[in-house]
Amino acid sequence: MSAASVAVLGAGSWGTALALLLARNGHATRLWGHRSEHIVQLCADGENRRYLPGIPFPAALTPCAALAEAVTGAELVLVAVPSHAYGATLAALRPHLGDNQGVAWATKGLEHGTGRFLHEVTAEQLGARPAAIVSGPSFAREVAAGLPTALTVAAAEHGYARRVAALLHGPTLRAYTSTDVVGVELGGALKNVLAIAAGISDGQGFGANARAALITRGLAEMVRLGEAVGGRRETFMGLAGIGDLILTCTDDQSRNRRFGLAVGRGTAITDALATIGQVVEGMTTTPEILRLARSHGVEMPITEQVEAVLYHGRAPRQAVESLLARDPKAEGL
Repeated sequence: MSAASVAVLGAGSWGTALALLLARNGHATRLWGHRSEHIVQLCADGENRRYLPGIPFPAALTPCAALAEAVTGAELVLVAVPSHAYGATLAALRPHLGDNQGVAWATKGLEHGTGRFLHEVTAEQLGARPAAIVSGPSFAREVAAGLPTALTVAAAEHGYARRVAALLHGPTLRAYTSTDVVGVELGGALKNVLAIAAGISDGQGFGANARAALITRGLAEMVRLGEAVGGRRETFMGLAGIGDLILTCTDDQSRNRRFGLAVGRGTAITDALATIGQVVEGMTTTPEILRLARSHGVEMPITEQVEAVLYHGRAPRQAVESLLARDPKAEGL
């Protein structure tokens, strides 16, 4: 793979990890963040001490405070901001993006307030251009540390998915491709909600059996909704579906799982969010997933109980009891 110029938008833990990966792969990588004082600090420290302390920037990685400077000449613009900032980031990007520049996003969530998929937001904001999503089971610190990881890159044009995958693919990361943009997007969004459910269950002390049941039946919810909105079943059996779901539900590096653990142990939601100290995507994604599900007539009992706990004051134990009280039925996805 020949060296390329890449811009990564979002200087949090995930954006920084992806910038480190791309730079180590030999690509000239510019990392932009919306807070100029943070970028100044990154330049001074030669690392992201706030989010990924102790991992030095390679020479090919340049923090950049000016969005126009970061984007100009970049073969790929990779957006890695929280979902609540996604639309605003694209709006700021639009005046600086050339007609032939491709984009990708590594944001996992739906648009706040509308429940729209991010590929719809991208098309609306940036028009017709090559676009891809990067998703799959990946903790930022492990990617930044160079630990083995596998991801999925999905685009409507398979050739563009392969191009983006080639930029990411390297000694420590294997990138697979897909054309199922909707399925990959939904898997990345819904797994955060289900990780909160798993965390709540573990916080209540319900044990490994309950966790396994939640993951399995959560996958069933993912498949039901995914097929209803046009995703492919095989996508949810892969990295962007069950792979990311298992990772996020079972490891305490997951903010969503840690948030659920705190809520399950009786911590107030505002205090749990403050303790995490970073965006908990599943919190705001939950009502958007249910908005989408109800518009397609899809039953989502686990997601409904997560919403009841987070937004309607239902006690976690009562939520679990509500799930157990459901009528017996034949198992199936």
